[in-house]
Amino acid sequence: MGSLTYAEVGATETGTLPPGYRHLRYRTAVGHDVFAAAAEAVLTWRMHRAAGITVDTTADRAAPGVDVTMHIGPLPAPCRVVWVVDEPGRAGWGYGTLPGHPARGEEAFVVTQGADGTTWFEVTAFSVPAGWLMRAAGPAGRLFQRAYAAWCARALRRLVR
Repeated sequence: MGSLTYAEVGATETGTLPPGYRHLRYRTAVGHDVFAAAAEAVLTWRMHRAAGITVDTTADRAAPGVDVTMHIGPLPAPCRVVWVVDEPGRAGWGYGTLPGHPARGEEAFVVTQGADGTTWFEVTAFSVPAGWLMRAAGPAGRLFQRAYAAWCARALRRLVR
């Protein structure tokens, strides 16, 4: 599938997002005492599929080096998983963009469990347009990215009920 299309690999894991990109930080509660189910849904692409996204991947579970292409409608978005966390109270992964993705950058999907049992869903991303389509989308592209995060959160809430 090619090489990653950006240099700052792993920045979504550390939370220190690089300058020169659009940044997204989205966080919402998805339930109480549902961490295990939420973690499994995120790590196995189930959340994305429940959101209506076609997922083509080289593995059943997120792991570093796994290639995944998300299809939102006819638009393919090829990516590679660059990091994974799967520990008590925190689970998720980050992917980096590959050639053919409409953006360049990284996006992460993580669930955490608070001390009170609340499970939180977080999306962290940094990106810039990679081609004419995203450049032409302008501010609508940024709105779509935030809407996509909320869309995934709604699907995750449904899955863990």
